[in-house]
Amino acid sequence: MRLSTLDLAVLIFYFVGMIGVGIYVTRRASKNLDSYFLGGKTMPWWLLGISNASAMWDITGTMWFVYILYAYGMKAVFLPWVWPIFNQIFDAVYLSKWIRRSNARTGAEWITTRFGGGRSGELSRGIIVLFALISVTSFIGYEFQGIGKFCKVFLPWDLSANTYAILLMGITASYVVMGGMLSVVLTDFAQFCLMALSAIVIGIIAITKVDAGMLDRVTPPGWRDLSFGYNIALNWNGLLPAMDGHIAKEGIASMFGLFFVVMVLKGIMVSMAGAAPNYDMQRILAAKNPREASLMSAIVSICLVPRWILIGGITLLGLVFVTPEFRKMGDNIDFETVLPYVINRFLPAGLIGVLLAGLLSSFMANFSATMNAGAAYLVNDLYKKYFRPAADNRTLVKFSYLASVLILVLGIVTGYFLHSITEITQWIVGGLYGGYTAANILKWYWWRFNGYGYFWGMLVGLVAALAVPTVLPMAAPNFHDPTYAFPFIVLLSFIACIAGTLLTRPVDEETLKNFYRNVRPWGFWGPVHALVVKDDPTIERNTDAGRDLLNCGVGICWQLTLLTIPLYVVFRDLRGTLISLAVLIATMIFLKKSWYDRLEKDEGLTSGAHNAPFAAQPVESTGD
Repeated sequence: MRLSTLDLAVLIFYFVGMIGVGIYVTRRASKNLDSYFLGGKTMPWWLLGISNASAMWDITGTMWFVYILYAYGMKAVFLPWVWPIFNQIFDAVYLSKWIRRSNARTGAEWITTRFGGGRSGELSRGIIVLFALISVTSFIGYEFQGIGKFCKVFLPWDLSANTYAILLMGITASYVVMGGMLSVVLTDFAQFCLMALSAIVIGIIAITKVDAGMLDRVTPPGWRDLSFGYNIALNWNGLLPAMDGHIAKEGIASMFGLFFVVMVLKGIMVSMAGAAPNYDMQRILAAKNPREASLMSAIVSICLVPRWILIGGITLLGLVFVTPEFRKMGDNIDFETVLPYVINRFLPAGLIGVLLAGLLSSFMANFSATMNAGAAYLVNDLYKKYFRPAADNRTLVKFSYLASVLILVLGIVTGYFLHSITEITQWIVGGLYGGYTAANILKWYWWRFNGYGYFWGMLVGLVAALAVPTVLPMAAPNFHDPTYAFPFIVLLSFIACIAGTLLTRPVDEETLKNFYRNVRPWGFWGPVHALVVKDDPTIERNTDAGRDLLNCGVGICWQLTLLTIPLYVVFRDLRGTLISLAVLIATMIFLKKSWYDRLEKDEGLTSGAHNAPFAAQPVESTGD
């Protein structure tokens, strides 16, 4: 693709500006590790929320969602639950404030507040660092695939997709290394504005060029409907025959009802496990206090509305104008390229540079956040803890630069071995997070769970995440999507959690009491509550489980309308838009009374106790 001089100038100005931000904040970010990895815990919740949303608005995921919306129609709005995107609702309702009350710097450091020190504490901390590094490198590999394909179509130089990916990752890494999280959040904000502008432009182009009748002529009956049965009965045969073959290979449509049940149950379990040790948890820990951590998670879903406008616009233009081109290709269609093909065809000269900068922003925001979060584990939980515990701030920040580069290299190597975006997406959400779920649910809700149980549960889960998605399709060919492997991975991990816990001693009383006082979780904490009440009779049991879970259910419905409304507007579906608006208003009123008003009261009464730093106790002896 040839870009005009103006387009190239826009892109160059954008890249120089992002690097300039990194240089500008380098001095402020290099004061200490809190400044470098958490921005000094001084940033407002709305800025952290926009940054978090920008990191989730990645170009690779956008390309994937354009494909599934193209193929499955409006039923595709449920498929993001496979991640699940509604984990932000659980975080906003109660988990973000639980996490933030620890005052930790990383997810691994948080583990110490739950399991203490000693051998079991070290094992549990070590396994979460391993998971974090696997997760981070997998996500960078995922980005490597998407950005390479995108740049190969759009940028004018005759370079391979892998070369483009390395160049873009190198540019992004430069400002991440220099400015740490502060530069990441500030550039995320600028990138969000650019992405939102790009989305609105694409949406307007789609609405002006396509009317409702044109969409109906190029989609099968039922494409607009949200309802479904055991299978998705969409017949593409007379419109785009190759689509039926692609859908059949994925194994989702023929058993969509079963897939939906597994996906929802998986999503609830993963959400109740809390934020994974990545950029999401990093922003929770960077919030000023627990209340702002909850508000930060709540605003993420709102900030992602422009993304669905972009996805709807790209899909609409692709269905009407690109489908005839795909029909000529027979079965050799790469549906992941719908997004770049549409933009290449419909954007006028001059706007291409702005829109390319916006779309590249979505990649850079996700990649920069992931890279910065991964480096925090190498520095804080490996180098500082085991190699240089007495290192000064200057030394630690310098090593942070090296750690960022190491994370980059590991991610690029991972990306070289991947063949498609769908492949890595399915493994991350179906396999990797299956290994994470059981241990991280139990850590919140069961007092008896200890560091040994956590270690063995996570270890068995990681091994199962590698093995089960490979073995299951051999035994049952219809279950080749890694999501179906999730229940088996969780079961194996859960058994290991219980065995590892019951065969070893509980966490010592002081660690459990400190954790309970600070976090105040609900669940099976009766024995610990009794111990705490002996010391302080004013401590009341947390009885909010029912209300919190009800708020989560209502919140999921609220979040779903933030997907359907922009899509229905772009598709000019008045009935769907009005119904979605009614649900949005009703759920907002409910959550205002049941969540937001109570959140202010809860955190106002207890903020002092919850913000107190946790002092890790020298617990369990090394012989237990």
